[in-house]
Amino acid sequence: MGQAGQQRTRQKKLSGGNKKVPSVKKTIAKPCKLKKQIVPGSVLILLAGKFRGRRVVFLKQLDSGLLLVTGPYCLNGVPLKRVNQRYCIGTSTKVELGGADFKSVSDKDFAREKSKKGPKTQEHFFATEPPKKELPQAKKDAQKKLDESIVKGLGDDLKSYLKSRFSLSAQMYPHELKF
Repeated sequence: MGQAGQQRTRQKKLSGGNKKVPSVKKTIAKPCKLKKQIVPGSVLILLAGKFRGRRVVFLKQLDSGLLLVTGPYCLNGVPLKRVNQRYCIGTSTKVELGGADFKSVSDKDFAREKSKKGPKTQEHFFATEPPKKELPQAKKDAQKKLDESIVKGLGDDLKSYLKSRFSLSAQMYPHELKF
């Protein structure tokens, strides 16, 4: 029960009788420290999710403790994204961020919009395709602006390195690799 993020309960006697009421002490989770290889501008390899095996550029750590990374989208198709550092491998490769403005990006930008459910109709029930969710134009513009400033400082060899996927083949042992 001593782990961070869980609630602890204690029995507390009320002054008026023998009833015991549990009192709840809430613990606040603090963002974890970054691994020593992860600094702004370093290239990371994603290990899980839709983009596993992709190389991405680390921008900053968000208030929630998650890492803000980007592909850049124009090179390898990875958008501005939050990832847990447990699912990343830090490499020794560094990228010059050169004036990229990502200070305004926060966890609130990744919150999903809640849609109101209307009354259920027969047309809605028999619809063959779900309604398509479109990304707001403001997010597309922010992604494009951020990518331009990062890609501007990349050489041809670094662009091809970010485009390629990481994978292991025969006779490659992860514990012997140097990232």
